Amino acid sequence: MTDMPPSTRNEIQRFPSSLPLPFSRAVRAGGFLFLSGQIPMDGEGKVVRGDIAAQTHVTMDRIGESLALAGASFNDVVKATVWLSDLSLFQQFNEVYQSYFPQGFPVRSAVEAKLAFGVDVEVEVQAWLGGK
Repeated sequence: MTDMPPSTRNEIQRFPSSLPLPFSRAVRAGGFLFLSGQIPMDGEGKVVRGDIAAQTHVTMDRIGESLALAGASFNDVVKATVWLSDLSLFQQFNEVYQSYFPQGFPVRSAVEAKLAFGVDVEVEVQAWLGGK
């Protein structure tokens, strides 16, 4: 932590959501970037329906947009948490998910849960930005 400039060690930067909901899209705290969980939703807040592959692409694309907003990419992701509506979707989810991490995978947890708006997937990530 001492390698970081003093001005960034204790700063918290919030990236507001464009949706009319009470959460930040991302929060940077020191060298870490925490993203809110993302479901398959377009930029206007409309849920995108389809099979698990389609929902996963939309979800991961939105995560990529949030990472880029903070100057990060999927290469900076160190931890992912995945919620699936049914663990029988895990294989199809993985086929799409792995394509977003060509340089190596973050650590990950995956659980089955009932998700908001009846979607099949939600993904939350944390990234390490170091001194970026």
